[in-house]
Amino acid sequence: MTDLDDIDRKLLKALANDATQTAGALGRRFGLSQPATWRRIKRLQDNGIIVGRKLDLDAEKLGFGVTVFLGVKLAAKGRVSLDDFERAVSAIPEVQTVEHVLGMYDYRLRVTARDISDFERVLRRRIMTLPGAGDVEANVLLSEERRPGPL
Repeated sequence: MTDLDDIDRKLLKALANDATQTAGALGRRFGLSQPATWRRIKRLQDNGIIVGRKLDLDAEKLGFGVTVFLGVKLAAKGRVSLDDFERAVSAIPEVQTVEHVLGMYDYRLRVTARDISDFERVLRRRIMTLPGAGDVEANVLLSEERRPGPL
């Protein structure tokens, strides 16, 4: 684990809130020069603490009005089955996240669709035909009050 000081933590929090901030702006905010701030950010990236920057899009404004969380239990367990399932489900564009979980289901998927009938099409034609797919439980997202933020 990398040792982080208070400035590193402040930089991470600021970047988690708005990753478009420049090293110069962050440096002025935290009393550092632009090169010193850039070196800190680069070190955080090189150490794998900052693993990327992400663009958040408003799915509803882009025509995707339904988000469904699916619990998927595999019909056949085994290493080949897990790998085949993960590879196949990751290729479906409507599947936004694939999480291998412990519990009643083997996977938790976040699926976006234009509407319920579009979701049904994705479920029947793409997800239920995946290698190893067994029982499925769907939970429709009604609202999202808090988005993931800094740790």
